[in-house]
Amino acid sequence: MDVTDPALAIVRQHPCFDKEAHQEVGRIHLAVAPHCNIRCLFCERRVCANLTMQHPGWARRLLAPQEAVERVRRLAQAHTDRFVVGIAGPGEPLANEETFEALDLVHRAFPDLVKCISTNGLLLERELHRLVAAGIVAVTVTVNAVDSAVGEHIYAWARHEGVLYRGREAATLLIDRQVRGIQAALHAGLAVKANTVLIPGVNDGHVRDVARRLRALGVHRMNIMPLIPGGQMRDRRAPSCEELGEARQECARFIPQIWHCEQCRADVIRFPR
Repeated sequence: MDVTDPALAIVRQHPCFDKEAHQEVGRIHLAVAPHCNIRCLFCERRVCANLTMQHPGWARRLLAPQEAVERVRRLAQAHTDRFVVGIAGPGEPLANEETFEALDLVHRAFPDLVKCISTNGLLLERELHRLVAAGIVAVTVTVNAVDSAVGEHIYAWARHEGVLYRGREAATLLIDRQVRGIQAALHAGLAVKANTVLIPGVNDGHVRDVARRLRALGVHRMNIMPLIPGGQMRDRRAPSCEELGEARQECARFIPQIWHCEQCRADVIRFPR
């Protein structure tokens, strides 16, 4: 890792990238993005007022862009501490115009806040200029495979520019676009983290290859998350704590690992106590 990389300053003040920042910096997710352009076999998106547990892709309700900036304003008035504003769903942020509307409003009102986005990466290269203009300085890309022979068992389909791709073809497209998007984001000076869902029997023997590729690209952090059985993978088991730890230890040989992830919802609001 290049210690002169200016994006490392962002890494060190972002609670999802850095363990110390996790204890010191608040974070909020704005649930403004309902739609998705790919179908992960483990995915369960849910919008329900009765939700209590943390789960990616879940939110109590969707926010309109104007509601999103008002929420940030109320939190900024109530909390003098630093916090990060992110958009992580419940769908794919870059496939929803509401994402860009909300980011533009937040950036105009709060230009000094750190802003980030989580994405599957399919549209990252195409939409990067809009993200940079809206003040995004950090991006997380979910990279579950770097080989389409593995990816076809994770992704059912991908919809891109009016065409529906399935199986291996979808995985090939997604992986190619993820790599191009990550390269573009790094070239633009953004801090980049990759999330990888550890799925026993599918990509558990492949995560080391993912880590190697991420290192070669120059990604700053890797976050290996345990599968939460759901969707078409509801009958699969989650990895054990030992399996998760072993995967992280193995991949730490290639790229710094995140150990403190809480798999937050798309509407999380959390400030240090």
